[in-house]
Amino acid sequence: MSLSYEQSGVRYDQLDAFKRACQQAARTTATALQEHGYTEPATTRGESAYLIEAADHFIAHVEEGLGTKNLVADAVYAATGKCFYREIAIDTVATIVNDLITCGALPISVAMHAAVGDSGWFADATRTHALVAGFAEGCRLAGAVWGGGETPTLGGVVEPEAIVLAGSAIGKISSKHLRIIGDVRDGDAILFFASSGVQTNGLSLCRRLATQLPQEYLTPVGHGDPRSFGEALLAPSVIYVAFVRECQRRGLKLNYVAHVTGHGWRKLMRLEEPFVYEITTPRPPPALFEFMIEAGPIERREAYATFNMGVGFAAYVSAENAAAALAVAKATGYDAWLAGRVLKSGSRKAVVVPEFGLTYEGDTLQVR
Repeated sequence: MSLSYEQSGVRYDQLDAFKRACQQAARTTATALQEHGYTEPATTRGESAYLIEAADHFIAHVEEGLGTKNLVADAVYAATGKCFYREIAIDTVATIVNDLITCGALPISVAMHAAVGDSGWFADATRTHALVAGFAEGCRLAGAVWGGGETPTLGGVVEPEAIVLAGSAIGKISSKHLRIIGDVRDGDAILFFASSGVQTNGLSLCRRLATQLPQEYLTPVGHGDPRSFGEALLAPSVIYVAFVRECQRRGLKLNYVAHVTGHGWRKLMRLEEPFVYEITTPRPPPALFEFMIEAGPIERREAYATFNMGVGFAAYVSAENAAAALAVAKATGYDAWLAGRVLKSGSRKAVVVPEFGLTYEGDTLQVR
């Protein structure tokens, strides 16, 4: 029997229904912005970052959480003595700021939220020092200040040996024309940016898979990857801020960008407008994902609907700007390639990957 994300306790239909209800209620509070000299711009609801608009700039706000990846770090730490909390902290910053930049905002300040079940969690100096150092490193990579945070002890809510890592960030679009608004057009190029692995999504399914492996997290990945399953899962996420910043500096217009996290490659069609996103040049998935597909087993369709499958970020640019955007990606240190194109096909909305025989219609992604 194939494993699915639902079997690990994650049901997107229920989560997304709650998110849509929140968006509807949240819109009714937008008039409060007027007292502060701001307004709510059109189409910000349902995007990865929330914008407020002033006369000459936008302010962006994001709240995000790491999820359950730290439980993988805990298991590997207990089994091997290797501490991956530096990597876990970078992950936490990455999942926040990679959402923030999707509107064109550059991060200014990042805050940490670290909730524990018992304050004794912080007594492990190796772990806490790694967490602190990694969060600061993530902020530096994002070009942001670590502005503060909160460390509540929530006995009865959080397990005594656990920590819940999350955070928030504010950013600014200092010149309003730099806002990424999603003005995608027929024939636009789709650029893919490589991920480091699972990054911060799908870990509940990874953890479920580990329980049925002969050596759990110590099981070798194989497929040319020398790491164990746990070590491969704990590679720190890529932070993509430098690409967006450099595009702005060079005056290169980004029509849209997507942080490929929850919902896997379905996130490529996050825009409300109907387009077909045809991925003509997908790379073979990295060894970690092939291992999980075989070991689960996990159906390939489920894998691409859950994991990033080696693609952590996507940028949509006009066809004539594709070469320049790839040059920016290279100059800022990213592994990127021209992966596909945007097609206008009436009212149809879909992600199509002909080489893999995969199609996800618009009704499989309901985030608005």
